[in-house]
Amino acid sequence: MNCERRTNAEWNPVRVFKMVLILLLLPVNMIAQEKGTEELPTRLELLKYDGLSALGGVKKTYTQPFHWEKDDYLVAGTIILGTGALYLFDEESTEWFYNQREDIPGVVKDFGWYYGSPQNNYAVNGAVYLYGLFTRNEEIRKTGVLLISAASAAGILQSFSKTITGRARPGTGEGKGSFKPFSSEGKYHSFPSGHTILSFTTAYAIGKQFDNPFVKGGIYALGMVAPVSRLWAGAHWFSDVALSVAISVVVVDVIDKYLDEERNYGDPRKDKISWNFQVGLGRAGIIGTF
Repeated sequence: MNCERRTNAEWNPVRVFKMVLILLLLPVNMIAQEKGTEELPTRLELLKYDGLSALGGVKKTYTQPFHWEKDDYLVAGTIILGTGALYLFDEESTEWFYNQREDIPGVVKDFGWYYGSPQNNYAVNGAVYLYGLFTRNEEIRKTGVLLISAASAAGILQSFSKTITGRARPGTGEGKGSFKPFSSEGKYHSFPSGHTILSFTTAYAIGKQFDNPFVKGGIYALGMVAPVSRLWAGAHWFSDVALSVAISVVVVDVIDKYLDEERNYGDPRKDKISWNFQVGLGRAGIIGTF
C-alpha cells in the first residue's frame, strides 16, 4: 500500500503562464483541500497493510520494555506493588465476591462468560474490523486492528503466564499461595485471568474512541462484567483479575500509540494540503503546507 499523497494534475507551459499572470495581477491567499486524486487502494491492499499493522502492534508490545523511560518504570512498579497489596487480602476479597453469586442474575453471569471467551471475543473484534474494511472507514478499520492486535498480544502473554506461574484457582481449596509452575492442569491456570484480559481489552480499546465520559464509563463497566463474573464463579483470585485489567490497559495504550504515530489511518490533518499563494514585489510563490 502506498501511503504517500500525490496528485495527478498535469501542468503545461500555457497553464503556468496564466497562473503567473493571475498571481501578479491579483494578490490572493487561498487554501485548497486535497483528498487525493490517485486511485483508491483495493481492499486486498488494505487487508495486507492492516495485517502488518496488527503484527507490528504485537511486536511493539513485547519490545516496548526495552525503550522504557522513568515514568514507565514508575507505572510498572505501581502495578507490581498494587498487585502485591491485593495478594495480601486475596482470600478474604475473593470469598466475598464468591458469596454474592446467588444474588447475581444468570443472564449477567452468562454474558460475562461468553463475552470473555476467545472465540466470541475474536468474533466481535473481527466483525468491527470487517465492517471498517468493507465500508472503507479508516477510523473503524484502525479500531478493528487495535482490537485484534491488542487481544492477540495480551492473550499470548496471559497464556504463557498461566503455565509459567501455575497458580491454583480458588476452587481447588489449596489457598492463595499454592503454585505448580508449568502444570498443564486447568486448575493451576489462575494467574492471570484470560476472560478478564480479552473482555476488558476490547472494552478499553472501544472506549478510547469516544470523548464522552459517560459513554466511556458505560463501555468500561460492560467490560468489567466478565472479570467480576470470574470472581463470582470462584475461578480466579482478586489479584489475578486486577492485574489482568492493568495488562489490558497497558497493552491497548502501547498499540494505540503505535498505530497513531507509526501507521497511517486517515488522520484528517494528513489529508489536507494548504496551498498558500503569495505575491510580492518582483516575486510570486506557492507554498504547500502538509
